[in-house]
Amino acid sequence: MTATDESRPRTKLVKGPGLLLVWLYGVMSVGAVSRSVLQISTEFEHAPLAYSLSAVAAVVYAFITYTLVRGGETARRAALVCCAAELAGVLIVGTWTLLDPAAFPDATVWSDYGYGYIFIPVLLPVTGILWLRRSRTAPAA
Repeated sequence: MTATDESRPRTKLVKGPGLLLVWLYGVMSVGAVSRSVLQISTEFEHAPLAYSLSAVAAVVYAFITYTLVRGGETARRAALVCCAAELAGVLIVGTWTLLDPAAFPDATVWSDYGYGYIFIPVLLPVTGILWLRRSRTAPAA
């Protein structure tokens, strides 16, 4: 009989490098939320696509931060999926902004692969995926 996620002790994801990861995701959450709320509330008509994508990035960052803090195998898997989706988003939006700059009259968090954020948006999901794969719990004996 296998133990469910609720009956096992939660895997601590906020240890060692995981603590830095939570801190960086928290900072990116605050930055992306602040940026998107301000831009959507004051000048949405100027660049609706860019500002909407910044809001999506904010939600992704906040969810990953939450799952890392929550811990447990289910949260780890959810964070892993979100990190992969985030990486795909950064690569798609980053490439799109380079190929069709006219579609983005203003930058998003993920524009040019996160250039405006010192490339943290492209490095963070890669680091997150590596950490989350490494922190996988061993199956119950």
